[in-house]
Amino acid sequence: MQSDTAKTPGIFSTAGNYWNDHRLKKGVLAATAKLFKALWEFARDSTPERLRAKFGDAADYDWDYRVNTTSGAVGWRDRLLGQFLNEYQPTGPTFFLEMIEDFQRCTNADLSEFTFMDLGSGKGRALLMASNYPFRRILGVEILPSLNEIAEDNIARYKSDSQQCFDLESICADATTFRVPEGPLIVYLFNPFPESGLRRALATMQRDLASHSGEVYVLYHNPVLEHVLEGERFLNLIARTPQYSLYAAGR
Repeated sequence: MQSDTAKTPGIFSTAGNYWNDHRLKKGVLAATAKLFKALWEFARDSTPERLRAKFGDAADYDWDYRVNTTSGAVGWRDRLLGQFLNEYQPTGPTFFLEMIEDFQRCTNADLSEFTFMDLGSGKGRALLMASNYPFRRILGVEILPSLNEIAEDNIARYKSDSQQCFDLESICADATTFRVPEGPLIVYLFNPFPESGLRRALATMQRDLASHSGEVYVLYHNPVLEHVLEGERFLNLIARTPQYSLYAAGR
């Protein structure tokens, strides 16, 4: 497994990349308007009233397991970066249960043979929830060091009577260029990237699959950029709901 460590993204460079991506698609004026809208939304959502309204009832999972996975406790710098990358948001337990059960029904896969890899894993909630299933290994990849440190702490403190996998790891690295691990694999995406980042991640995956052994599936939750996956010939859709899409990856 590679050991590359992510370089902490800079606010100005990230905002510049965000503006440039939109400039290439919509032009200078539209890109500038989009940038100012993102900054306005960040400022508006940073007031105490908005933070309480947005995150005040989101901590049930954290309370149950004594971990820190909610969006409400993310610092201002990472929230601002989230406006230009994609805002951190943890997966809901009910949705996660539904997705894994549907995955097993569609594929008849033996989870004990599979690595579960979350690209853009944030504070690691999906990793913790995945450990309630008998995966061979569970791996998270997160570019922001502060979120990755919290994920590592969550992994260390997590306790559940239903836990079946104890090989959990969170790595601080750029998920768009992270090498695909060998063996059967589920790549989990909770809409972690803007379109340019998603295209880089899929290009990395397609390149690595040329020499990969084992089945590979992509489970895409909140698939707002599904048109990007639909345009990739190496991905074959096998299930779709309003909440997620499941693809089998070919070589």
